[in-house]
Amino acid sequence: MTNDLSIWGLIIDASWLVKFVLISLFIVSIVSWVIAFKRIKFLGLAKRSAVEFEERFWSGTDLSRLYVQTNTAPNTSSGQENIFRAGFKEFARLRQNKNTDAEAVMEGTQRVMRVALLREQEKLEAHLSFLATVGSTSPYLGLFGTVWGIMTSFIALANEKQATISVVAPHIAEALIATAMGLFAAIPAVIFYNRFSSQVDSMLITYDSFSDEFSSILHRKAHQVSAA
Repeated sequence: MTNDLSIWGLIIDASWLVKFVLISLFIVSIVSWVIAFKRIKFLGLAKRSAVEFEERFWSGTDLSRLYVQTNTAPNTSSGQENIFRAGFKEFARLRQNKNTDAEAVMEGTQRVMRVALLREQEKLEAHLSFLATVGSTSPYLGLFGTVWGIMTSFIALANEKQATISVVAPHIAEALIATAMGLFAAIPAVIFYNRFSSQVDSMLITYDSFSDEFSSILHRKAHQVSAA
């Protein structure tokens, strides 16, 4: 072991397994931050798009005209717009068959909207499982590196004639770097996961509410046509 007691010097002197743990934790930490920045951008855009589409939807525009507009220039970032397009397309297709009653039309329409909602949920929850995995496993991986480093340090100390604090301290510090790196990777991942999970749940509630309200409007239209 060298006399360099800096963090970098301790990392250089660490065993190969501890170095592997440190490199792995550093890589997953970088990936977590990249995912976090992408999720912040995606969820922010999805929220703004939802507000914009709701304003258009409740502005009193005819649904057929709104469908043509959204189909001509689709905004794929808007989950509600995607649900609207899928639902209205199926509603119009089923309504063309005059032998199909209103309940059958609504059943098919709602089924398509549920599928569209599940697709939007997959988009919103993308990569959240990775952040959860990093947040839950990184401390244990760092602890494993620490345990291995301390174990090898004590084995090396067996060859020393006199084990003073100046001899033991560098080995312990070297091993504890792995724990610190594990926490460094885990804490931001947990924070991001909790924040994104809360935002996703809020967005899904908004999408689900819109789907129910849109179904109610289509339900009235379907029965008006049947009555006519």
